[in-house]
This record gives sequence, structure tokens and C-alpha cells, in this order.
Amino acid sequence: MKMTEENNPRTSMDDVKTLIKKKDDIEEQIKAYYDVLEDFWFSQQGVGLDGPLVDAEGYPRSDVNLYQIRTARHNISCLQNDHKDIMVEIEDALHRLHAQEKDKWPHDQMEALEEPVEQRDTLPPAFARVDAVTQGSPASAAGLKVGDEVIEFGSVNTGNFQSLHNIASVVQHSEGKPLRVTVVRGGQRAYMSLTPQRWSGQGLMGCKIVPMPPP
Repeated sequence: MKMTEENNPRTSMDDVKTLIKKKDDIEEQIKAYYDVLEDFWFSQQGVGLDGPLVDAEGYPRSDVNLYQIRTARHNISCLQNDHKDIMVEIEDALHRLHAQEKDKWPHDQMEALEEPVEQRDTLPPAFARVDAVTQGSPASAAGLKVGDEVIEFGSVNTGNFQSLHNIASVVQHSEGKPLRVTVVRGGQRAYMSLTPQRWSGQGLMGCKIVPMPPP
């Protein structure tokens, strides 16, 4: 239940840390369900987050576990909504906490109070940014948007990224297979599944990704 001034008039740092822990747990659950959909068998069958669950004649597919896939997709959708809600709660709790403390703490002590939260909830630095997305492309279908800052693209992440050749290599070796992509959008993580594939436009994705400038 979302905290309000009426039922929780005061907020402590522990309250904020508890909310952040819930956020981390939700992110771990989302990742786990994405792993289910990106299981080697499902990937080979072209299922993933949005692959077809009916055959060419419109009948339910018999070659995959439909219940497991539908459950994973449903839970990802619900958890993503929970993630948005918990981020709002964290923001509200921080505002209340700062309002409570600003009158009785010197500025330097307030900065010290904020530091543990900032350290705990810091997002990894992005290594690339989505610069263009073509309507009707695989990237558009996956939900990528211009301005998204990429922190994970398949096996490429902030820790091992060297150049855009890393992403190109992953895409070339993953045609028809879903890739988990994690971006930062509006200061929050957003998760999606992108399946590189042939379409009416150029390339396998239909988007332009550029490296982030050095800090």
C-alpha cells in the first residue's frame, strides 16, 4: 500500500531503504522471468516476450509450454507496473524525508544523509544511446525509444562494452532470437526483449545506436 501523510506522517531512512530493497527484488524477478523466455529452447522456437503462440493455421502451438510462457509474460507485465509504482513511492518518501530534515540539519549534514540512498540506488552508466527508431521495425516493436540509454544489450553490458562492434556482433549472431535489452528511461530502468530479424527496412533492428560520449 502506498504511504501517505495520513497513515505514515513521518518517514525514516530505514523506510526509504526498505522501499529500495523492494525495488531491487522486483528487478531481480523481472530478470528471472526474462531468463525463462530467453531459455535456449524457447529462443530456438522464436517465442521470447512477443513471439507467436499459435501456428500458421491459428491453433495453439504444441511445440512449446504455453502455460509457462504466458505466465512469464503476464508476470513481467505486472512486475513492470509494480516497478513504476515503487519508484513513485521512493520519490515520495525521499521528498518527505528531506522536508522533515531540512529545517533541523545543516546543509552539509543533509548531503551526508542523502549519500547512502544515492549510492544504493545508483544506475550503472550507460554505454550507448538510441539515436533513431524506425516505425514498424523490430526495435520499434520491442519498445525502444529515441533517447533510451543502453546499460545492457544481450551479453553486452557496461562492464564489457568496447565499441559498437560488440553490439553488431551480438545482433548478427542472434537473428531470430530474442535479446534482453535494459535501458535507462526517465531515470528508471526499462526492460524489453528485442528479436533481430529481417523486415521491410534495412538491417536487423531498424534503429540507430550511438556510443555515449566519455564522462
